[in-house]
Amino acid sequence: MDLNKLTLLEAFIGLREKKFSSEELTKDCLKQIKNTDEKIRAFLTVDEDGAISQAKAVDKKIKKGDELFPLAGIPISIKDLFCTKGLKTTAASKILADYVPSYDATAVAKLKANDAVILGKTNLDEFAMGGSTENSAFGPTHNPWNLERVPGGTSGGSTASVAADQCLFSIGTDTGGSIRQPASFCGVTGLKVTYGRVSRYGVVADASSLDTIGPIGKNVEDIAVVLKYLAGQDPKDSTTPPVAVDDYSSEITKDIKDLKIGLPKEYFVEGMDEGVRKIVLAAAKKFEELGAEVIDVSLPLTDYALAAYYIIQPAEVSSNLARYDGIRYGLSQKNSADFWDIYLDSRSAGLGAEAKRRIMIGTYVLSAGYWDAYYKKAMQIRTLVRQDFDQAFEQVDIILTPVAPTPAYKIGEKISDPLKMYLEDVFTVPASLAGLCGLSVPAGLADSLPVGIQLLGKRFDEKTILRAGHQYQLATEWHKQRPAGV
Repeated sequence: MDLNKLTLLEAFIGLREKKFSSEELTKDCLKQIKNTDEKIRAFLTVDEDGAISQAKAVDKKIKKGDELFPLAGIPISIKDLFCTKGLKTTAASKILADYVPSYDATAVAKLKANDAVILGKTNLDEFAMGGSTENSAFGPTHNPWNLERVPGGTSGGSTASVAADQCLFSIGTDTGGSIRQPASFCGVTGLKVTYGRVSRYGVVADASSLDTIGPIGKNVEDIAVVLKYLAGQDPKDSTTPPVAVDDYSSEITKDIKDLKIGLPKEYFVEGMDEGVRKIVLAAAKKFEELGAEVIDVSLPLTDYALAAYYIIQPAEVSSNLARYDGIRYGLSQKNSADFWDIYLDSRSAGLGAEAKRRIMIGTYVLSAGYWDAYYKKAMQIRTLVRQDFDQAFEQVDIILTPVAPTPAYKIGEKISDPLKMYLEDVFTVPASLAGLCGLSVPAGLADSLPVGIQLLGKRFDEKTILRAGHQYQLATEWHKQRPAGV
């Protein structure tokens, strides 16, 4: 039995019934990493000794008859953007290549408190900037479905590790689509939570008003379990409000006969892959068969959202990345002549092309004489995009859209043209600007590659999109398909 192919809940039941140990489960995942990761390159750091030690500790609790948390003994991966005490956190950047945090991010601390087994840290686009995991300073991750294709980004290492059964679930970040898009490309389930639903404390910042933390798993049922333990207010993160955490696992069992699902015409754009279009429309029909009402809605500001995002996000990046100065921590060119040379030489050597590009764009749009023309206008558009969604949600409970215009594209196909890469985010960034929750669920294959659908929900209404996603997965088999040969 390949234990690494189990879902989270299947593994937890097996552990509780003592059909196998956490150590056996963990070793199966580590074996899969050894067998496949030379080709996939999902991981930047594998902590084999630490993982086995954690697994043995859980097995002792099982032997003693202690009460088990649902995450106890479950092998997981973590995007290398989360601070992990005693374990390297690089953000896939040379400037942090040897950085070892002295503390855990809140999300990591919660996972540890619930006895999850951390296998290691996964690859990403440097500082979570990109859409393909090609912008990593340590090389690209390959899509397990087709090694010549990208896994998506920026959480490409996390989604690839789940798709390849190297772990049972992962946690990533989503700023403008960085969980949803790679989940679609890799054929797994990924959740972007409402802004503030999960603490960002201890997560290397990309764009602070957009960053969210979320789980990536093999199905919605597992996502619902993980979210319960990640969500909630954190005194260390002032953007987490005192909003009650729902019992997601209970909520998803309800049918969807009372739900209204909106289909926005603006998301079916010219140039969209025909296979993607057919898959989304087929999903809409499936929801109707399950009893939901599908109606047309309009989000007229959609065309402006992408442009606004690529002003706001780089502006916040230019501020957040200013801390990497070669003085306090990280890469330092200490042989440089003076303070300014240390600063310039360290950043020149330590930051990649995409990070530098966004720093320059962000600094420009925030500079005197341009702030009103660019940043202020973008923030006004952001407000209008949010109002667009609010008006649509007066008519419907959920909005159904594509995740990306195409399935996974070839490695190297778009990396030299940043604009083409940015356009891949056209369906995911509007919800990010509005602070909404969004779920990517596998819904079909186009050209033998996975394609996901996106379910968008109201702020802090994760329970409804998870419920719809789970009922869809009960009626379909797409989420059970795995890439051949891994």
